[in-house]
Amino acid sequence: MHENLRKLPSLDPLKGFDAAARHLSFTRAAAELFLTQSAVSRQIQTLEEQLGVALFRREVRRLSLTPEGEMLHRAVAEMLARLADVCAGLKAVQGKPRVTVSSSVGIAALWLVPRLASFQEIEPGVDVRLSADNRMVDLEREDFDLALRYVSPEAAPSGAVLLFDEVVFPVASPALAATLPAALGPEDIGRLTLLAFENGARTPWFAWEPWLQGHGLAQAKPKAVLQFNQYDQMIRAAEDGRGIALGRGPLVAQSIAAGRLQPLTEERQRVAARAYFLVRAPRTLRPEVERFADWLVAEARATERGAPD
Repeated sequence: MHENLRKLPSLDPLKGFDAAARHLSFTRAAAELFLTQSAVSRQIQTLEEQLGVALFRREVRRLSLTPEGEMLHRAVAEMLARLADVCAGLKAVQGKPRVTVSSSVGIAALWLVPRLASFQEIEPGVDVRLSADNRMVDLEREDFDLALRYVSPEAAPSGAVLLFDEVVFPVASPALAATLPAALGPEDIGRLTLLAFENGARTPWFAWEPWLQGHGLAQAKPKAVLQFNQYDQMIRAAEDGRGIALGRGPLVAQSIAAGRLQPLTEERQRVAARAYFLVRAPRTLRPEVERFADWLVAEARATERGAPD
């Protein structure tokens, strides 16, 4: 602790002094603080002894501040007001309804976070705490209300709600897409950088090899390959024109709608092995959590319809 902090008076005498300085009356200060007049008087006397100065002029039927008292009161009043504001803010946050959500990094960054402002507009009194983590958390043990899970339909827990299927297709920035033909050939691949996603999971549908093979381009050699272990970083690189990426339908929908990305083909490859699900914690959910869950499902339906955000 800093040496000066050890010399500070206790809070109670400072509160007593502030009340007395505002009312210029020990009696009215005592009534405000639910103390006796003698208790407030002793607080002021203790404070004056600690500081070595007189804070009040005590005259017959009249109390006034000394110059030292006026200086101290300005500082104490400001400090107490600031402390009261902070404490009130902490209590307000503590008492405010909150929804806790777990999600993988990709869907959090590219789908959920850009849409949260619309929820805050309709539910300004509800806080949302989002934990973006690619591990599958235990909702009950780690105290989460909801989770957005990317799993196989067979692995989805009982009661999980399908948000949308997974589909993949190549995307690029509009500027890069404008330089490419409607159907990519080996020579086009040869002058392109392929942006690849590899996070160690068994997800072959995110690899370029199956897509190239399916389009008769198995022997094509790209100019370069940039590999990412976070999907949102790869999509940001695609938006910046660094290369072409395999877009995941729901996660690139907003980028396409905003004109930051452009599909390179009309074809959409559905991935039956995975889909996006909303999972509720195995307990009775609070009303604000149910409203957030309903909002999530509505946003997912709008994404499937291709509605603008």
